[in-house]
Amino acid sequence: MPRYSPTINVMIKAAEKAARSLVRDFGEVEQLQVSKKGPGDFVSAADKRAEELIHEELSYARPDYGFLMEESGSKDGKDADYRWIVDPLDGTTNFLHGIPHWAISIALEHKGEIIAGVVHDPVKDELFYAEKSQGAFMRNKRLRVSARNDLMQAVVGTGQPRRAVNKQAAFMKEYAAVTAVVPGLRRFGAAALDLCYVAAGRLDGFWERDLNTWDVAAGTLIVRESGGFVGDLDDDRKDAIETGNILAGNEFLFPELKKVLRTV
Repeated sequence: MPRYSPTINVMIKAAEKAARSLVRDFGEVEQLQVSKKGPGDFVSAADKRAEELIHEELSYARPDYGFLMEESGSKDGKDADYRWIVDPLDGTTNFLHGIPHWAISIALEHKGEIIAGVVHDPVKDELFYAEKSQGAFMRNKRLRVSARNDLMQAVVGTGQPRRAVNKQAAFMKEYAAVTAVVPGLRRFGAAALDLCYVAAGRLDGFWERDLNTWDVAAGTLIVRESGGFVGDLDDDRKDAIETGNILAGNEFLFPELKKVLRTV
């Protein structure tokens, strides 16, 4: 068994508690798929229940810390320097359709900087985590981004924006530009896992727009601690965690992908 730091241990405990609830609910969703009503309301309840479990566990361990959560929004803590950033179910649409690719994402922010992150995929039993300056891991395996330096040998992940005409048109232009230089594009539908896959060398790069802070906070740190790069798609002076327009990749392909996407 790997030896986790106290902070990572607290985060993993919260993620695994929520995971047990979500896995049970996921089994129900698969059954609900065949019903006419569909599983939408059920999944919304599962999402909120998981967030409550995470909030309860983290509050017990660190009662003074604040929160930023997908379902419940922002909650100030007595200690203004620390804040948990929680996505109880990243990949909701996959979950909704019974597709086994979704995760729980928890990050810890200190004075505006992400210092710890955990992304847990309970269906595949994969647990990604990182602490600032301590490296990134999947369980006890050290993560490293890929060493590929040729876009024509790369596999790149992306995410499609919600259906707004102007955003769809802009995305299709970016998609066409990347398709012209990369043979393999993937859209898995869970940004937190996409970032972890970059960290693990499964994807060589990833880009997506209009993400929320809780979608990318943990994954961003995991990529950086695995030797990768993360930045804003449009402006190097901006923080991608805040803008939600994210590009990630290894040291060779990150600048190449940036060049392609910024010329669209």
